[in-house]
Amino acid sequence: MKQNEDHKHKHYGHHHQNDHSHHDHQTHAHHDNIAHQGHGEGHQHHGHHGGHDHGDMVNDFKKRFFISLILTIPILALSPMIQEFIGVDWQFPFDQYILFALSTFVFFYGGWPFITGAIRELNDRNPGMMTLIGLAILVAYGYSSLTVFGWEGKDFFWELATLIDIMLLGHWIEMRSVMGASNALEQLVKLMPNEAHKLDEKGNVQDVPLSELKSKDYVLVKPGEKVPVDGIIRDGKSAVDESLLTGESVPVEKGADDEVIGGSVNKEGSLTIQVEKTGEESFLSQVVTMVKEAQESKSKTQDLTNRAAKWLFYIALLSGFVTLIIWLLLGYSFDVAMERMVTVMVITCPHALGLAAPLVVAVSTSISAKKGLLIRNRANFEGARNLNAIVFDKTGTLTKGEFGVTDIVPVEGQREVDVLAYAASVEQNSEHPIATGIVQSAKEKEIRVDKVTDFESITGKGIQGKVNGKIVHVVSPKYVHNKQLEYDKELFNEMSEQGKTVVFVLVDEQLIGMIALADMVRETAKEAISTLKEQDIHSIMLTGDNKKVANWVADQLGIDEVYAEVLPDDKASQVKEIQQQGWKVAMTGDGVNDAPALATADLGIAIGAGTDVAMETADVVLVKSNPKDVVSLMDLSRKTYRKMVQNLWWATGYNIFAIPLAAGVLAPIGIVLSPAVGAVLMSLSTVIVAINAKLLKA
Repeated sequence: MKQNEDHKHKHYGHHHQNDHSHHDHQTHAHHDNIAHQGHGEGHQHHGHHGGHDHGDMVNDFKKRFFISLILTIPILALSPMIQEFIGVDWQFPFDQYILFALSTFVFFYGGWPFITGAIRELNDRNPGMMTLIGLAILVAYGYSSLTVFGWEGKDFFWELATLIDIMLLGHWIEMRSVMGASNALEQLVKLMPNEAHKLDEKGNVQDVPLSELKSKDYVLVKPGEKVPVDGIIRDGKSAVDESLLTGESVPVEKGADDEVIGGSVNKEGSLTIQVEKTGEESFLSQVVTMVKEAQESKSKTQDLTNRAAKWLFYIALLSGFVTLIIWLLLGYSFDVAMERMVTVMVITCPHALGLAAPLVVAVSTSISAKKGLLIRNRANFEGARNLNAIVFDKTGTLTKGEFGVTDIVPVEGQREVDVLAYAASVEQNSEHPIATGIVQSAKEKEIRVDKVTDFESITGKGIQGKVNGKIVHVVSPKYVHNKQLEYDKELFNEMSEQGKTVVFVLVDEQLIGMIALADMVRETAKEAISTLKEQDIHSIMLTGDNKKVANWVADQLGIDEVYAEVLPDDKASQVKEIQQQGWKVAMTGDGVNDAPALATADLGIAIGAGTDVAMETADVVLVKSNPKDVVSLMDLSRKTYRKMVQNLWWATGYNIFAIPLAAGVLAPIGIVLSPAVGAVLMSLSTVIVAINAKLLKA
């Protein structure tokens, strides 16, 4: 059994009664939705795709791209237009039928993701990239097929094949560079152990799957194990680490009749727990439900490329039909008018548009990875440039989530070094977080730690042991009160007010000093907050810890606003409230209790040292756990967006110029854009877009 039962920290009882069965059907119907992959791929999925689906999709695009590319070579060689352009004549009997067969395969095999994507976008009445590509390849294929079977006109098979190749390449590059957002909910479920040590009436232990546990059963939880279910301790004492679930920074000392939460970690003693809630009613299950709801309610962001594509789709339809009508009105035959219309519709879908965003995404993803930022949701990352408030979770984000010594107060005539040396000597054998903090502090200050003998824990009071023949106690205020020892009560109260944990050091029953410990503030957090201030960004702290602790940390960091004692269930609703005040909010956190809030915020940022769940729910993960990275993240978002806009102008600018020419505006003076010249311009705009993307610098 362990010592220091005294350092009790208040914790909140959690009352959760919310249904939550369905974490496994999270995998949502849209796994196969390639349209979801629209330009900017995960723009719509907020952590719903399982990672394996994502990998399959990347490989699928890669395979389609390479097979289509290989078939494009004979298609180009057989196309009369290309032969004419390079000045050769490779025609032979039935060559057009071979060309038709190859192009049909590329259209259905390579173009399939775009056709199904276009159907989906049209069903949603929201045309975008897929619809634009779908229209261009459908018109090119349909018209070219007619020309093979007797219609007067030139075929566009080469245009069809190259368009499909480039669009597949764009999607593949983008999907590969965007980390597959795997399922936050699967991660949450993983937090639960799958088995429990069930005790029968005779006290025999039997390992059973969690699903077999019923309310009122007894389970044994050994030191270091996760608590399998929500329940009440019936026997044993221990420090239980709930920080991932509740955000409480200090492991909570618990004994008989205290509540424990499934998923928390039992640090020291063995506990016998009576099961209260299982399965759907448990705290963790409700967090799963909240994450699921927050993810589903997030609006489907439409990214830049999709918006550009939507407009181009309408322009293509409109200019195509206007061209057809005008040429017919001018007295040309239907064949000629039709060819002009098809040329306009095909040209309106820019090849370069397919690469404009993916190339920038690929470059910005590799820059961000070098900086230790993993971008999991592109759309929300691109929106980071508009943020004006950042909410930080305290424990583990602004602070290190571990105890450190903040003050050593020796009694008159004693030295700080001795107080710390004696305390560290006795504490060196203890697993308790407070002990770890004291021993660590002695190490940092290079203070010699002596050997301890006769070590024992005084239940509920602290610990004692012999160091160099002297009896040393490290004890709680309660022990000092009982012994009626004199100490500086004013200073003690002031330190407690700041949320510090204070222990007393006695040598041979004489008080030699006090040591105060607190969750240590990260240095990088200070720098991050001051940079945000310079940029006029509002900083807010959201924590489950008590007000005094929160205010003490906020004062050290210069944070603008503090919400303390927020129950885990309320974090997401607190973020919603901040959003309702008109702020564009990023949430930075590291615990399970932060997951719903991360999913609710405009941008969820997980600190990498945190839990898998927080990382899975977040839009961006800061691998280095450095709050300063929040600033570089917003900066990169601005630069990425600027590059995307430039690229879209380069990609569509060519089209804006080419459409009227293709429609024949200058036909009266003998200038009609020949498809071959169109192809050269098209390649040029693609090259410019690629070079411009590479110029993105962090």
